[in-house]
Amino acid sequence: MPEIGETLRDARMRARIDVSEIEAKTKIRAKYLRALENEEWSLLPGPTFVKSFLRTYAEALGLDGKALVEEYRLNNENPSDALLEPIVSRPERTGRGRSGGAGRAGGARAGGGGGPSRGYLAIVGVVVLLIVLLVVGLIGKGGGSSSSSKTAGQSSSKSIKKTSKTHVGKHAKGTSSTRLKSSVVALSLRATAPVYVCLIGDKGHVRIPGEELQAGASTSTYHSRHFLVTLGNSSVKMFVDGHERPVASSSQAVGYSITKAGRTRLALGSLPTCK
Repeated sequence: MPEIGETLRDARMRARIDVSEIEAKTKIRAKYLRALENEEWSLLPGPTFVKSFLRTYAEALGLDGKALVEEYRLNNENPSDALLEPIVSRPERTGRGRSGGAGRAGGARAGGGGGPSRGYLAIVGVVVLLIVLLVVGLIGKGGGSSSSSKTAGQSSSKSIKKTSKTHVGKHAKGTSSTRLKSSVVALSLRATAPVYVCLIGDKGHVRIPGEELQAGASTSTYHSRHFLVTLGNSSVKMFVDGHERPVASSSQAVGYSITKAGRTRLALGSLPTCK
């Protein structure tokens, strides 16, 4: 009974084909083709490559690749390895010697290869079903976790934004109020002798409309960010933010521009009037 390697070699020699031609046709290196013909299985990368190369080589020579692969499995693989692959019915071999190769191939073609067994298909079906169920379960858990994380993240983000806006609003309002208070000036006057007074506050609002204060009379305390005041003479005491500020001695009218930054004496021609 011819072996696998002998069958390949005989078929190639009958066809008068060189190993290099088979190498070019199948893209299998010549050293592996020779290893197949010599059944030196250890020189090939592994059982999977052996079966793949064997089938390709056989079909290139016009032989039944499935039959040769099946024979390799039966003679060289462990039973546990064989159970993992579909079982192909083994073709009958006819004849011996160099004519056995053609008989083997012809018998294999006539008999045809059998399909996978029902038991094998059932096992494969169960394994596939378990994998599908596992994947579906993982996707479901991942989606729920992602949804919960997303919801929690959105709630946290909204809470942070709301707190931030509230804090910023309060801070801005407090800052604005503090800035406004810090720029307001408190002003009051006390006459030491009869004196004419014209006092104008923010936006041109007249606080004292050109009145004459008698000696000893005091005005109310006015608040504004900017005052313009005209005094008929220097017979008056001026109090800015509770502190007395001197008035320049003069027998003529005296005028000041007063802000939180300080007082500026006005030129005689630019004194404000309340008329």
